[in-house]
Amino acid sequence: MLSLKEIINLGLHLRKYLTSSATQLLPTIKMRNVYKVEDSNTLEIACKLLCDDKVIGLPTDTVYGLACDANNEKAIQKVYDIKGRHFDKPVSICVKNLTALRRFGDARHLEDELLKRLFPGPITIVIERTNHLSNQFLNPKSSKIGIRIPDYQFIRNLCEMYNAPLALTSANRSSEKSSLNVDEFSGLWPELGAVFDAGQIGLTEERRSASTVIDLSQPGFYKILREGVALNDTLEILQECGIKPNKNS
Repeated sequence: MLSLKEIINLGLHLRKYLTSSATQLLPTIKMRNVYKVEDSNTLEIACKLLCDDKVIGLPTDTVYGLACDANNEKAIQKVYDIKGRHFDKPVSICVKNLTALRRFGDARHLEDELLKRLFPGPITIVIERTNHLSNQFLNPKSSKIGIRIPDYQFIRNLCEMYNAPLALTSANRSSEKSSLNVDEFSGLWPELGAVFDAGQIGLTEERRSASTVIDLSQPGFYKILREGVALNDTLEILQECGIKPNKNS
């Protein structure tokens, strides 16, 4: 029969062993749902997660983003919870091409020539939404929607395969800096269905300013909502296409 001292020592050794084992397991647990974008079946995995109401982390042409099905009410609420974001702050959507852009946003006043020069690229245009965006939790206090077509193959392939708009926002908690590699938002991983890793996608702090956001909802005019990484090029295109700054902005 063990003495009291032996029992205490045994307990201390057991505690030390369990603590050490748990520490060794942490990297495995943390990394289990991280996939390289070039791995096989990553698009199929991402689509399955989106269908299952999950939020995923993935690269774009600016910063890493959080994405979910834009018409999934449960998933969009998760996005706000994960970011710690107030519902008054809007979330954009990502679509596969200009046809999809016109389906989910009212772009009847925007010429194809203009849109083809803007997209794909690090630009978000804000226009009135159509009734094909039925999610009551997607920007509930605005009739407008920001729409992107990123110039990044993985997310464009995902939009093509999933064949539905994705809600898209930067992969960070609100008020924190945006992410240029997956480790920078590792604190969010446990809340995500998976993370799709493309390595470092930017080298400068300027890259963190994300996409340029322009309100084009008023025919013939634009309003800068966020300068972003492509402001100068965007303004040049708008000027050449006869779009003028909104004097009320």
